[in-house]
Amino acid sequence: MKGNRIYEDLFPIIRRANGILFLLKIIFIFLILSFWKVQILDHEKYWQRSEANRIREIALPSHRGLILDRNGKILADNRGSFKVSLIRENCKDLDKSCRRVARLLKMDEAVLKERIKKYESLPLFKPIVVKENLSLEDVIRIEARKLEFPELILQTEPKRFYPFGNLAAHVVGYIQELSPQDIEKGLYEKKRLGDLVGRTGVEKEFEPVLAGRDGKLLEVVDSLGRAKGEVSKQEPGKGKDLTLTLDFDLQKKAEELLEGKEGAVIVLDPRTGEILALASYPTYDPNRFINRFTSEEWIGIVNSPVFPLENRAIRGLYSPGSIFKLTMALGALDLGLINDRTTFFCSGTIRIYGQTFSCMAKSGHGSMNLYSGIRNSCNIFFYQLGKMMDIERISYYAEMLGFGKKTGVDLIGEKEGLVPNPAWKEKVKNEPWQPGETISVSIGQGPLLVTPIQVAVQTALIANRGRSIIPHLVKSGSREKEGSGSQAFGSESEQVKIDPSNFEKVIRGMWEGVNNEGTGRAAKVDQFDVCGKTGSTQLMSQEKIDQIRGMGKEIKTHSWFTGFAPKDHPQVVVTVLVEYGGMGGATAAPIARQLFELYRENNGRQKSSGQY
Repeated sequence: MKGNRIYEDLFPIIRRANGILFLLKIIFIFLILSFWKVQILDHEKYWQRSEANRIREIALPSHRGLILDRNGKILADNRGSFKVSLIRENCKDLDKSCRRVARLLKMDEAVLKERIKKYESLPLFKPIVVKENLSLEDVIRIEARKLEFPELILQTEPKRFYPFGNLAAHVVGYIQELSPQDIEKGLYEKKRLGDLVGRTGVEKEFEPVLAGRDGKLLEVVDSLGRAKGEVSKQEPGKGKDLTLTLDFDLQKKAEELLEGKEGAVIVLDPRTGEILALASYPTYDPNRFINRFTSEEWIGIVNSPVFPLENRAIRGLYSPGSIFKLTMALGALDLGLINDRTTFFCSGTIRIYGQTFSCMAKSGHGSMNLYSGIRNSCNIFFYQLGKMMDIERISYYAEMLGFGKKTGVDLIGEKEGLVPNPAWKEKVKNEPWQPGETISVSIGQGPLLVTPIQVAVQTALIANRGRSIIPHLVKSGSREKEGSGSQAFGSESEQVKIDPSNFEKVIRGMWEGVNNEGTGRAAKVDQFDVCGKTGSTQLMSQEKIDQIRGMGKEIKTHSWFTGFAPKDHPQVVVTVLVEYGGMGGATAAPIARQLFELYRENNGRQKSSGQY
């Protein structure tokens, strides 16, 4: 109709406008919340990042405490070293930087990238060590081109150094770089990824004492990462020194005597429990672990067929062989089953529980009493004791005299060994104990397992006529200086419940074994009254041995010797184990003799008493 106004429907436009307005409100609210989060909630986080753009924190590693022998000879030292680190935040192109840096440092690019990847979880502004132990040529080259490489930072650090290489490596231990897994597990407080910490030996056992306290340097840097001045500096605190009980000369001699063999040597003072030498062979050079190496290199060391990292002295498990006859003798004497006049006849073989058991002397020893039985290490004599005592009482005395439990030596990783009994076999093998097994255990065979340190500690107990000691490697005065608050090692001793006169009888047998043409005669030292016992651990059945001998092949047993000197006023215990060394009297005893001689030479003669 003419003159009528046409009204346009504006509803769709209004709806769109409202939608846009709502969207703008949402965006505005989101921005407000974001600003609030950034400026209020995350203020500290972004403040630290902004500060990191102009202030760089550099850790100043502390000097580790020295490790010294009893006479002050340094076994673990520190020396100055240079390292170079890479800061990813200063790299415009990381791949390109890696290529340039690898050429500058003359290292494989793949190794460099692997190193960086290992620490990719660190913040970008944190330095990553890419090469250490830099030569003077390396340092000059980096310094001369530092403007071309703002991503690199050159630092000095104290570097652990073991001046005698592999000497006492299993005692001193080594330090190694912390892994991401260690950090995640929270194993080390106040430690950072890439820090070096003690991994074995004294380095690990006394890590908190030796490590000291790291310092910190805050410095102003420009946009290229160049230092422009210090903000603050906290000097590192040096770790405390540790003095060990080791005697350098005895330790060196023990390792020389073991070279080319597999085994362990322990020399200790039975009066105090101080370990004068603790050697395990094959060994390793702890200096190798200080430098960061690849996983392939580590796997190569760990998978070595001779297990150089294994401390056989505290972790090696062996049948004690005839060494165990000392335990048998003490148990039988204490039970009143025998006395020093009791005799058994040895014809070379004996039949017990329907089985034939042999002596090492094929033609037999004849009539044997306690002294001659120990002197000649007569199996038949101790088979008879085994039958009389039964396995429960054998186990009781073995544990009383120190087997089947840790000695308490101040080293990580000591093993307990195994003293078998019927309950153990039922639990582990689900089988009943057989009487014939008792006869095997009575001469230190069967499932019975001990460590060399346990044998040395038992020998000290016998030398002390029943007084036990706790073996230790760190001088008590050194620990008191550290403020550990612990009781001095060696002071926690007790007397076992065996009449001291029974120890005297066993000691006489040990003395005859060395000084009266016994199995240990190769350990004899003139005018030093060495008392000792040999052992040869049979690694297979007698039937198998006869079979192999029939083929003209040589049988090699583990070779043992343990003893002390002098007889009446003991000053030193020597325990030797040589894996596959043959008879104890032929291999282990001569090694012990040389250590007794060296001890005697170094400590002089007490002329007034005629003893040492």
